Amino acid sequence: MGGQDALNSAQAFHEALPLTGIVLTKADGDARGGVALSVRELTGLPIKLVGTGEKLDAYEDFVPDRFANRILGMGDVVGLVEQVHDKLDKVEMERVASKVKKGRALNLEDFRSQLDQMLNMGGLSAILDKMPGLPAGAAQNPALDEKQLRRQMGVIDSMTPRERRRPDVIDGSRKRRIAAGAGQSVQDVNRLLKQHKQLVKTMKRVSKGGGMGRMLGAAMRNKRPFG
Repeated sequence: MGGQDALNSAQAFHEALPLTGIVLTKADGDARGGVALSVRELTGLPIKLVGTGEKLDAYEDFVPDRFANRILGMGDVVGLVEQVHDKLDKVEMERVASKVKKGRALNLEDFRSQLDQMLNMGGLSAILDKMPGLPAGAAQNPALDEKQLRRQMGVIDSMTPRERRRPDVIDGSRKRRIAAGAGQSVQDVNRLLKQHKQLVKTMKRVSKGGGMGRMLGAAMRNKRPFG
């Protein structure tokens, strides 16, 4: 029904106004964005921009071959690397990459920094939307939305500096205090701590294989390291 509404709206505006192009909004809420093909065929107008979020800066130039890859479920790796290059704090990227390379564990301050970086890129769903090989709708998981990321950051903000640097000191009473300060439940605190532990384990595996260093290094040196 959403696709049909888009077609009806495009046709009505095209008949009423001298339009010169199309802006495809809410592309982050569509598993594939196949309506782009239908709107282009219906109006004959070129698609100029694609909206991937709710903020005014969440627009990208429409690149036909990349969008075709998204529709076919092949992702947009080049677009993802360009987004990393443009949106992420490069100093922070280098700091975390250096820490991972040295095999040092990421604490909750590092975790919060990464959550903030994700928000700058439009949230985890916007990142996953460009990843190849994911099933349709994977990026639309409610657990990946911006509000969830902000709640997790709120939990970390309710901790003391010592707790953020050494999460192993967080016991039951501390969890209750943190939860009350963040307006969340103890289960939410436990969930965040579990995610942090999983991140630490993942980073240890990556540091041994050198994969993260190569990927971040390529993103820093060149917007198009894959071709």
